[in-house]
Amino acid sequence: MNLPLQPPVEPMLANLSRDMPIGETWLYEPKWDGFRTVVFWDGQDMLLQSRDQKPLGRYFPELEKGLREVLPPGCVLDGEIVIVGPHGLDFDALSLRIHPAESRVRMLAADMPSSLVAFDLLCADGEDLSGQPQGLRRERLEAFLSPRPPLFLTPATRDPDMARQWFERFEGAGLDGVVAKDVRQPYAPGRRIMVKVKHQRTADCVVGGFRWLRGHEGKAVGSLLLGLYDDDGVLHHVGHTSSFKAAEKQALVGRLEPYRDPTGSASYGSGRTPGGPSRWRSDVDQQWESLRPELVCEVAFEHLQGDRFRHAATFSRWRPDKPPRDCNYHQLEATVPYLLDDIFKAGTGQTT
Repeated sequence: MNLPLQPPVEPMLANLSRDMPIGETWLYEPKWDGFRTVVFWDGQDMLLQSRDQKPLGRYFPELEKGLREVLPPGCVLDGEIVIVGPHGLDFDALSLRIHPAESRVRMLAADMPSSLVAFDLLCADGEDLSGQPQGLRRERLEAFLSPRPPLFLTPATRDPDMARQWFERFEGAGLDGVVAKDVRQPYAPGRRIMVKVKHQRTADCVVGGFRWLRGHEGKAVGSLLLGLYDDDGVLHHVGHTSSFKAAEKQALVGRLEPYRDPTGSASYGSGRTPGGPSRWRSDVDQQWESLRPELVCEVAFEHLQGDRFRHAATFSRWRPDKPPRDCNYHQLEATVPYLLDDIFKAGTGQTT
């Protein structure tokens, strides 16, 4: 490609922190939940490069077409591919795009088109900016782009109070925290020099089933399958936890044995079950054992995707004092849904 910065480029990464860094040198942005992407565009050829340095263009043909129309040539952008659904960012819809059938991809692209949220500029007008400090790159990014669909510019602020507001308000739109960047730092491919602060919440869940540890069937439990009741009293699978040491996984066999349900009908029943189709798991992975819905545990989780946990939850403790029927979705109602437009209305796209 006719650019001073050639692919592949490893994206700059972030360390996880419970506390937001405070000081005059920090720039804050919402943390987007999508596919990290580096965009190379020389005016003729375009490459959408994934975090693991693979091409993404064939999975997002509508985005590549749209970016060619709105993105100035001679640039390299760092950003996130997202899909916006009725209730905010839809990671499930995004994941479905990684499909081998071109016809399937194009059908999905027409139904729910994707967008790119840009948050860093590595090259502009044929000039390599990756060695410049973050603050200058942000200024150049704002001056270089004239965002319009499918291209957006992430809001940014130097005000930690504003960043805290974003952290609390925007979870309902599917964003999962805040990223802090030192304005003095150059772009550092592959290095964790940014800071990410993610949501960490707890929930009491019914243990409606479990999976055996692969290769240790009957001897060690691999994961507990978690459930919550809806308003109609139906138990739905919401995620799993596997954060146990080897000895604890063995001990779980005896703990769960009195609650085993050979019929498989006592727990999730008419609700969403753990064994649904998934392109990420094999048939072996999807096998699970049912338990009577009598055990309750508290877990920590970072982020909700729709009405389930986006990532694996972390086991905190057993809750023998908690009635299983009290484990419902109402305990998760901590945020108000926001649309993508609402997030950008928090600022003009310019750093505040």
